[in-house]
Amino acid sequence: MEFFIDTAIIDEVREINAWGVLSGVTTNPSLVASSGRDFREVIQELSALVGGAISAEVTALDAEGMIKEGREVAGWSEHVVVKLPLTPAGLQACKTLTGEGIKTNVTLCFSVPQALLAARAGATYISPFAGRVDDIGWDGMELIRQIKEAYVMGDISTKVLAASIRHPQHVVQSALAGADVATIPYKVFTAMIKHPLTQAGLDAFLADWAGRAGASPQTPPSEAGSNPQAGGVDAQGGQTK
Repeated sequence: MEFFIDTAIIDEVREINAWGVLSGVTTNPSLVASSGRDFREVIQELSALVGGAISAEVTALDAEGMIKEGREVAGWSEHVVVKLPLTPAGLQACKTLTGEGIKTNVTLCFSVPQALLAARAGATYISPFAGRVDDIGWDGMELIRQIKEAYVMGDISTKVLAASIRHPQHVVQSALAGADVATIPYKVFTAMIKHPLTQAGLDAFLADWAGRAGASPQTPPSEAGSNPQAGGVDAQGGQTK
């Protein structure tokens, strides 16, 4: 399963991208607005920074407007994926843009029938919102699982992009449900990397390292072990002291 980051804040993208785990970025009008920056500028910077698939969402509500906007944003970078709402106009725009070789991400999906319609319209990605489905008392991960199963049975190439990820367990569940991609907020990425046993183990290793050869815990690792009075092991494996 690939990882995208769901944000329009460049510093967040830069930090997680440095980990070497990102395959793309998803944005939406709310995320871009909260960044306080120009839409085109943000998309182009993300494209240069990450590459991969950079989702840029249209704001028009009619098919003609979506198609016009989609063509424009697709021209900003070869990495742009035009994000469209799952509405009749969005499906129409998806069909047209796909026919022109433009990649699309159909968003705001909340049911399997919607996902099947988007696939037949040629969507490159379908974005079921797992967290929002959970919010209304349904099972968001079961939705992802059913969409993936339907796509596999129908030999459909549209990729399932698990969206509205709220916590690390959502990421695990998305992978087990067969999602092709999970788009993850910055705060969830930072939660995924942390584990108390990892930190405890690291602290213990560093304490052992700093304490070797008579060094104090404050001795830099590069200097630890340089105490000539401390016992050690010679090249033949014998005890030097």
